[in-house]
Amino acid sequence: MGAFFAGIAGTSLSWEVCLVRILLSFLAGSIMGLERKFRMRFVGIRTLVLICVSSCVIMLLSIYLAQGGFANTGDPARLAAQVVSGIGFLGGGAILREGFNVKGLTSAAIIWTAAALGLAVGAGFIFPALVALVLALLALVLIEFLEELFFPAEELKVLFINCGSSQPELKSLKRAAARFGIVVTNITGASFKDNVLKVSYEVRIPKSIDFHNFARQLFQEFDVVSVELR
Repeated sequence: MGAFFAGIAGTSLSWEVCLVRILLSFLAGSIMGLERKFRMRFVGIRTLVLICVSSCVIMLLSIYLAQGGFANTGDPARLAAQVVSGIGFLGGGAILREGFNVKGLTSAAIIWTAAALGLAVGAGFIFPALVALVLALLALVLIEFLEELFFPAEELKVLFINCGSSQPELKSLKRAAARFGIVVTNITGASFKDNVLKVSYEVRIPKSIDFHNFARQLFQEFDVVSVELR
């Protein structure tokens, strides 16, 4: 067992070592992604898993090339480094900001993953590339389902509530919104005009929401004149 772990931490590139290293990178990316999700950040589990697994494959590829007899003719790892740097500009072009929401992070990570897999396969580093490909597909398909199941609130919006004589208590409003999969994060502003108090809340909403029933619920539970979601 000690020899096995020594091989994992050393420069050995047996298929067992490569498999364990890539699986560990998958686990590391998943843990970081969960931490971001619990803090309601935009970067998701899939994005960080793809980045972490891709980085692992590129590092294994660099070690493989250095041990494969290429050192006498130059440093082939420089090519991989240039590809990684260049692909960052292409991935950055896939990231867009739409209002309060950031789109394209996973797409940018997929671009980077494709570059890593292409480098690995081109160098004959087939097995780790196949493992990374399977894990990347798992992240994109299975983890997307888990994210939608446990973290349905994905889009950032602003909820405007015109109150009558009293403002809804924040904790009560959060409980009411949670029944519809809406996460109320904080109050972003308030104004008082013509005896009407207008309060705005930053909220995260699911991809599909029954806003009609949500608004009706607010009218029933609170002193609300009107509700608007932007």
